[in-house]
Amino acid sequence: MALSIGMVTIDCASPRKLAEFWTQALDTSVVLDVGEFVMLAANQEGGVALGLQQVAEPRAGKNRVHVDLGTTDRRAEVRRLVELGATELGEHEAPGGLQWTVLQDPEGNEFCVASGH
Repeated sequence: MALSIGMVTIDCASPRKLAEFWTQALDTSVVLDVGEFVMLAANQEGGVALGLQQVAEPRAGKNRVHVDLGTTDRRAEVRRLVELGATELGEHEAPGGLQWTVLQDPEGNEFCVASGH
């Protein structure tokens, strides 16, 4: 038996509103909207869908799980995401050339954009 990741779900206050950011960020579309839960299509074949699930409580503290996105032009993607409503939190580098930027989506959920891997 083998498992695979089919979807990552982000808890949020307003799934439809947050879907506006993530559909543009990932160049994808909404495939399911039942109000309290919105699912976005994977933006490439074999990719992972993104779920946005309404929860009553506000986000507190650092995310326990976050999404890592990869690109060949990290700085350009970070600029584009900030223009869409993300907030840049910081840049990091690890041995071997891995570089990443930590951001927050419009509801404060952290995610990373990496290059060099």
